[in-house]
Amino acid sequence: MQLTEFFTEDVIKLDLQGDHKDDILKELISLLKLSEKSEGILFKMLKRRENLGSTGIGRGIAIPHCRSLVVNHLRVAFGRAKDPIDFKAIDDKPVSFFFLIVAPPLEVSNQYLPVLGKIAQLCREPDVPEKLAKIETPAQFLELLDQKQV
Repeated sequence: MQLTEFFTEDVIKLDLQGDHKDDILKELISLLKLSEKSEGILFKMLKRRENLGSTGIGRGIAIPHCRSLVVNHLRVAFGRAKDPIDFKAIDDKPVSFFFLIVAPPLEVSNQYLPVLGKIAQLCREPDVPEKLAKIETPAQFLELLDQKQV
């Protein structure tokens, strides 16, 4: 399993405009092209997850994630904020890079945790934040995933 199997150019946004956590979450959710009602439900689920503890893992990266009935298979998105925002990350530094993961509660393929693990593995690589900052197109993001072989 490779991350490139889950990401497509239409779920990658390199100029998120939000300047608060809620705005960023809503922008990421909008990339999934769900109904307005489903977007609202998913926003509440992600907010609930963030209230348990921030998904800001440090180094300018956050991985908001949850399980929800609004999707029928694993969905992912990536966004880069124009200006880093306070996401209550574990290192107390602002966050620029956001990997969204949403999966149904019961998932036959059971990809939610492996995908979360692969994204975390990618984010631990020393050069990844710098490379994420330099990409200019969604295609370059996909190329980075391919180069890292995650």
